[in-house]
Amino acid sequence: MADEYVPRLPPEHVERIRRWHENAYRAMREEGAGEQSFAYLGRTIVVPPGVMPIARLSHLLGEAVLAEVREGDRVLDMGTGSGVNAILAASKAAEVLAVDVNPAAVEAARRNAERNGVADRVEVRLSDVYEAVDGRFDLIVFDPPYRWFTPRDASELASADPGYRAMTAFFRGARAHLTPGGRMLIGFGTSGDLDHLRGLAREEGFATEVVAHRALERDGWQVDYYTFRMT
Repeated sequence: MADEYVPRLPPEHVERIRRWHENAYRAMREEGAGEQSFAYLGRTIVVPPGVMPIARLSHLLGEAVLAEVREGDRVLDMGTGSGVNAILAASKAAEVLAVDVNPAAVEAARRNAERNGVADRVEVRLSDVYEAVDGRFDLIVFDPPYRWFTPRDASELASADPGYRAMTAFFRGARAHLTPGGRMLIGFGTSGDLDHLRGLAREEGFATEVVAHRALERDGWQVDYYTFRMT
């Protein structure tokens, strides 16, 4: 289903991103070898081995979720990981469907929903993009893998999406899963191919606005992290 992906980045940027990815993968394998617990935006999130931990700038998307979700919304949290954004959405939403392709993430999200007292409003399913998703949603939240590389194990699925297959399928199917007037919140940054994400959104007719932004410096290069609101 995915179109053939060609990076829109200069070769030196591709090489820099690949180096960052390798360093992050090694760090995750070492630091994520045991269970980790995070106090995050008033919630307690436990992340087992093999599941993406909460990152330094995760709050850019998390705070946007809290600001955007409305009473009575039906919310889809795509690629839920530890379930953190589904749990935040459940503070107001009537119903949240959280999906992930990683079985370890699905189990972690279920346990975290129970731990935070929202299991009655959060359903978690194993799903490859929309494979196990039904119906339409008022709000879709997605923090996609930033890199287009091929993952070596299930834990790397959270950061590596070969040829942006999942991200392409997500945008291609988004309209069919949004209610009239539905909104999306997407987290992404320039440590991935941001122009490619913007291009997919434009192709599917989504208007995009920046609701959160933070710039950091890495190896003398500015890296920008964004949360986008798309309609």
